[in-house]
Amino acid sequence: MDLTFSPADEAFRLTARKWLADNVPADRAPYEGQASRDFALAWLARCNEGGWAGIAWPEAYGGRGLPPERLVIWYEEYVRSRAPSVLDCTFVALNHAGPTLIACGNEEQKAFHLPRILSGNSVWCQGFSEPGSGSDLASLSTTAVIDGDELVVNGQKIWTSYADIADYQELLVRTEKGSKRHQGLSWVICDMKAPGITVRPIRNMAGVSHFAEVFYDDVRIPLTNVVGALNDGWRVAMTTLGFERKTAAIGLQLELSVRVEDLILLAQAQPGSAMAERLAELRAETAALRAMTYRTLFRQPATTFDGSLVRLRFAELSQAIHQIAMDILGPDGLVDSHWTHDYLEAYSETIAGGTAEIQRNIIAERILGLPRE
Repeated sequence: MDLTFSPADEAFRLTARKWLADNVPADRAPYEGQASRDFALAWLARCNEGGWAGIAWPEAYGGRGLPPERLVIWYEEYVRSRAPSVLDCTFVALNHAGPTLIACGNEEQKAFHLPRILSGNSVWCQGFSEPGSGSDLASLSTTAVIDGDELVVNGQKIWTSYADIADYQELLVRTEKGSKRHQGLSWVICDMKAPGITVRPIRNMAGVSHFAEVFYDDVRIPLTNVVGALNDGWRVAMTTLGFERKTAAIGLQLELSVRVEDLILLAQAQPGSAMAERLAELRAETAALRAMTYRTLFRQPATTFDGSLVRLRFAELSQAIHQIAMDILGPDGLVDSHWTHDYLEAYSETIAGGTAEIQRNIIAERILGLPRE
């Protein structure tokens, strides 16, 4: 694969770089709660006013319809400018819910939700994982029974990021009684203020509580909130996860190369630091991850499971980078809130979005064609 940017692409890069230099907030985003929501939505609204929100979305739905090459350039400049992390409370709306509605929703759903997402007036969370149904999503048991023109939902979801500050949820439920595995599921839009919803934040070892358990007790959702067809939720969910494992993760993956450059500067400021070889290896590893990311994005035809290769490498590399940060800081790492927080958060990378073990099974069975476990 030869990814060569045209003169027009490079002109686009300079435009993006200048806008970011003029607009990136000086303050670091709060980690949780209403303050994190206010910060993220204000930043998204600023991006939208400048024409930089949802730039890969079709123009008909408020985006710019830019091709993958321009999306790559935008994220390269975004992370280099040290802009707020893309993994904030707007991530699901911009990268999961919005693209899924564009691909599978009806015109009424698109007309209501898409403008609210881009303008920074709507936070979404994801209601997929359950206790016992995380990596094995098809075993989920949260039910939705049809009652007139509504669904009545009962069950529980877990590890729902930003559920405590979200307006809506992309919710996967079992709508066909007696169905098994991938059959009988539906993808629905859930109003997080609906009666019967209880959100219990989960505090992680980094000391923040952006994860949550969500309980549903006879929660009523209009049938008009079903995206796609009733009992066709697995297809819609795979559309969602396809975005998650491809375009949605570009910014996160490219951000690691910036973290390595920050570590090099940090090591240079530490007298007697002997990290040169390890940091050189990390710089090479992040370059390799960037190449894998581009290969997955531009490869034609792309395979369904290429994302597992990138996801696994990203998770383990993220942990390695933050471990070296702690080694460089030494005792100072105990009082450095920035690096210490990110180091503790990195432990979740080999769990979230499918564990490292699950990713290895996918690679072995579906890419390499090895016998099933």
